[in-house]
Amino acid sequence: MRSSPDYILKIDGLASPDDREESQQQQSLRGRPWIAVRWQCCSVYSRIYRNRQGTAYEGRCPKCGTQAKAAIGPGGTNSRFFNAG
Repeated sequence: MRSSPDYILKIDGLASPDDREESQQQQSLRGRPWIAVRWQCCSVYSRIYRNRQGTAYEGRCPKCGTQAKAAIGPGGTNSRFFNAG
């Protein structure tokens, strides 16, 4: 017999401290600019987000950790999808 249920019921106002922390992290990312990256090293897609200084988009491959940085500047591009790694 299973020791844990195969469902999770969340009720507003009864969140655990871990749930509250996760919720705050999700809210901080909401509306944060991002670009989509296809990581050629591992053939996966992910988003990378603009850094806090607003000077570049920075991120890592979700599988191998390869870093990517796309500078933000005048005369840039309107493209939202890029290849890296």
